[in-house]
Amino acid sequence: MVTLAWSASRANARVRGRSPVLSAVSLPKVTTAVEPDGSWTVAGRMPCAVQVDHVSKAFGKLPVLVGVSLSIEPGSMVALLGPSGCGKTTLLRIIAGLESPDAGRVTVAGRVLTDRAAGVAVPPESRQIGMVFQDWALFPHLSVARNVAYGLPKRADSRAQVERALAMVGLQGLGDRMPSTLSGGQQQRVALARAIAPAPSVLLLDEPFSNLDTALRVQVRSEVHALLVELGITTIFVTHDQEEAFVLGDQVAVMHDGRIAQVASPAELYRHPADRWVATFVGEANLLRGSVRPVGSAATVSGPAVADTVIGAVPLAQLPVGSREVDVLVRPEQLSVTAPSPVTPATGVVVLIEYYGHDTVYVVDAGGERLRVRETAEPLFGRGDPVVVRYAGGPAMAYPAERE
Repeated sequence: MVTLAWSASRANARVRGRSPVLSAVSLPKVTTAVEPDGSWTVAGRMPCAVQVDHVSKAFGKLPVLVGVSLSIEPGSMVALLGPSGCGKTTLLRIIAGLESPDAGRVTVAGRVLTDRAAGVAVPPESRQIGMVFQDWALFPHLSVARNVAYGLPKRADSRAQVERALAMVGLQGLGDRMPSTLSGGQQQRVALARAIAPAPSVLLLDEPFSNLDTALRVQVRSEVHALLVELGITTIFVTHDQEEAFVLGDQVAVMHDGRIAQVASPAELYRHPADRWVATFVGEANLLRGSVRPVGSAATVSGPAVADTVIGAVPLAQLPVGSREVDVLVRPEQLSVTAPSPVTPATGVVVLIEYYGHDTVYVVDAGGERLRVRETAEPLFGRGDPVVVRYAGGPAMAYPAERE
């Protein structure tokens, strides 16, 4: 195994122009290890695959996880995304060994850590898994350095490990400070440094940015994302924030009522949601009622079939089996608005305008249906203006029509 020094010049470049909270950050070189195949990781520990098989958990009579299975590739970042109470934090705690499942198995790098049927339950401290809790769980009576050192074996190089971990998160020189003297963003970094100091094979994060204000959350999230990508640690994080899941996750596992509804890349998840619930949970969605007809009766559209909707014919990516009436998924950016003309009558009337600087969202009342339309331009229409709404996307997903 060969060692090298990684220069954090990219991270240093981001320091200039930042807020006073983080403006003093200057990341030094970090010692890493290179494997024969060219992959590398801090302190020489290779990233590991994680396998969750048929895990179930109930608290009393309330089922929290129901037959959950999940495969995570080595070195990837996976988001567990879902609403409150869907079981995502419980799943994270089972992987960490902080909860015991009622059934199922958890394997990391081929090593069985939990197997209810076989009676295997490796204790958390023996799993080589690091965890950052939602409230960061820092010890207020310990210095920053002693917080990071907590859980490290007492040996000659433990101080060097602490200093290296603090350097990686941009907190070098702050080891003697107490947590109460740090900003929220700095405290979050201390918790991350403590998790990565033992060079874990897997890192778990439970909504690690939720306690930060909006501006700092985006900034710290970007910094942590860059660091974790550089380190190559297999990372699983819990969030109910879709933007956060899409920004950080190589794959996103959407959870609903204790089950995994879909696992996919952010782009695939957004374009092809598995069902109606996922479609409406992930991103803004217009679900337009439509009547399916064969493509041959409309020569200007492509796809296996089209659906006639309030905004006209929309090509379909697939046809729900046995469904003549469907709800068509149309994202706001797949629609456009123009002024009506004698040849093209208005589809509806603008009732709300949301201007975000980089784009404008119009809420249009189209025959009783509220449509959200996103345009990358300043507002061209006002409330009360009649407009034509057109579909400008590719083949759309469709689901069996929901009974009203």
